[in-house]
Amino acid sequence: MDDYLKQFVEETSFYNRLVLGAFLPESWWGPLPHMLQGWLRNYIGGVLLYFISGFLWCFYIYHLKRNVYIPKDAIPSNKAMLLQISVAMKAMPWYCALPSLSEYMIENGWTKCYARISDVGWLSYVIYAAIYLVIVEFGIYWMHRELHDIKPLYKYLHATHHIYNKQNTLSPFAGLAFHPLDGILQAVPHVVALFLVPMHFTTHIALIFVEALWTANIHDCIHGKVFPIMGAGYHTIHHTTYRHNYGHYTIWMDWMFGTLRDPIEEDAKKM
Repeated sequence: MDDYLKQFVEETSFYNRLVLGAFLPESWWGPLPHMLQGWLRNYIGGVLLYFISGFLWCFYIYHLKRNVYIPKDAIPSNKAMLLQISVAMKAMPWYCALPSLSEYMIENGWTKCYARISDVGWLSYVIYAAIYLVIVEFGIYWMHRELHDIKPLYKYLHATHHIYNKQNTLSPFAGLAFHPLDGILQAVPHVVALFLVPMHFTTHIALIFVEALWTANIHDCIHGKVFPIMGAGYHTIHHTTYRHNYGHYTIWMDWMFGTLRDPIEEDAKKM
């Protein structure tokens, strides 16, 4: 293996030892192939991130700040949240296959990933990361929109997520409650972008896990009012109209392609 590519393997091996070593005897995971170790590490990390972030956020907005951010009649039932958790946990093993595959491709030199920021310099790092995020934003917008527009995709994949279509059925736990293939398709732009623009490996891995935090955030029904962020206020409208606010991190794609609906304007119409 090329010495440069070994840096990627050393980094993922470090993550494997860090996570797997903390939860499992080495005799359980040490003999596994490297890629399978990566999948198991991603699975454990994904489950922990989902439950820790979900429980902390629900405890904060539904109990510590009860009726401050969410009206009493908009708080989801425990039954609704348990259903969301069940759907997410069935999909989690499959979700973790995508980052495991991306790591395999990176470690084998198939992508434009680089190992150290010093390889390109800080200015190039920022520019490349910005281009990467634009590609991801564009890709997720259109993937999400086509999951609505192509009827079989909606019926057999995306409808699983859209049973949560009112404030009192949405919660941070709904963020990963997708059909497994649906969740993978919406994350695919993160991998496709690796073939199009140089991207820092550690930043790519971090952004994959940030997805779990972000999807929890945009399903809490709290409108943060931070322009141009596609926050929960926008995404709640998406869950009630089905035809607007397909974007991911920002409102730009919806603005450019005519599908933006502003929650403040919606509230004004109701008054």
